[in-house]
Amino acid sequence: MRSPIRLAVIPGDGIGQEVVPVGVELLSVIWRAKEVPFEVVHFDLGADRFLKEGVGFPEDVKRVIWHECDAVLLGALGDPRVPDLGYAREILFGLRFGLDLYCNIRP
Repeated sequence: MRSPIRLAVIPGDGIGQEVVPVGVELLSVIWRAKEVPFEVVHFDLGADRFLKEGVGFPEDVKRVIWHECDAVLLGALGDPRVPDLGYAREILFGLRFGLDLYCNIRP
């Protein structure tokens, strides 16, 4: 039996919190039908966490995604309560450049 695919899920803000769970459910249906073992690992990153803790993309989260996950599903980022969107840049660039990701697919 092969190792499960580990999908890091970051819903983000606003509409991301609505559409990402649907995307996860769709992937789950497909993977079950194909008998692909998988695990979903949720990360609470976005404006709410930034406003509480003052950090966008914590190092411990980066390490877990880098060492333990195979892919990332990222929702929309952006919240009017954080006008400069610095936390969103931390998350987006932290994933793209910090984890050396090479593919950014948008539907």
